[in-house]
Amino acid sequence: MRAAATGLFCLTMSAGAAIAADETEDAPAKPAVPNIYLDLRTIYATIPAGTLGLGFGSTSLSAAFEALAARRGATLPSGLPAAKSIAVDLPLTVDVSNRVSLYGGVSGSTTDLGGGWSAFDVTSWNIGVQADLYQQNGGKIPTITLQSTLTQSVPNEQGMTNSFNNILEFDYALDEDETRGWLAGVQYTYTDIASPVVRIQPNTILYAGGYYQWPSNWKITGRLGVQSFGGAQVAGRTLAEPFTQPILRLDLDRMDDNDNRLFGITAQIAWLPKPSYQVTLRTPLYAVRN
Repeated sequence: MRAAATGLFCLTMSAGAAIAADETEDAPAKPAVPNIYLDLRTIYATIPAGTLGLGFGSTSLSAAFEALAARRGATLPSGLPAAKSIAVDLPLTVDVSNRVSLYGGVSGSTTDLGGGWSAFDVTSWNIGVQADLYQQNGGKIPTITLQSTLTQSVPNEQGMTNSFNNILEFDYALDEDETRGWLAGVQYTYTDIASPVVRIQPNTILYAGGYYQWPSNWKITGRLGVQSFGGAQVAGRTLAEPFTQPILRLDLDRMDDNDNRLFGITAQIAWLPKPSYQVTLRTPLYAVRN
């Protein structure tokens, strides 16, 4: 975990240094105070038997089910059961500039493994950075965005997980106002478990998509890709089978005139290989909004 945290810190510093040179000329004046908000996300998901809460993003769902695999896998002769989960992510986000955002917070969840819902409890914390390494600004080269998130499950005990999630995305806008365009990207997630007998292989998603924003500031975004998971093992026994399957995500967002999100809803279908459904409501709570 220390190495991952150090890497995340270095990424933040290097991204800031790379961007600083581009902002010295012809850049609009930065607000006196950056955007500061609690990016509240409420997530409902169904997870088929024999797999984990995988898909786009890095939320408490993955951490909760990875920790479940580590703590209970050896006592589940039939593998991981089918489950339903409700999770709440509470990352405090600071938009340092129009190119760099820093965030960190906690997540909690409640899970139904077939015998009723568990008590809602804090299940993980996370820190991360999102940075535009390059901005298109009307040119031919797309905007290049890197997002890295470190997530650790709680409590800190045998079976805890450390997950490092990286997303590299290319955004090619088709107009000067960047209201429509094409997307392509890759997400790579590596998980380390504090257990000598459990191992979770990396998960990779390759995807493409596009977006359109109406004059009313409603914006729809679609991503279609292929997710490849290497599987999970406990004491040499398969806990979750490896797979390579399609994944689809649709986002509907209400933006303001400065492209700040006011409300969002996300629907995701991931085949694991059986379909897993996930719905996310985003209701950011702004302390400062420019």
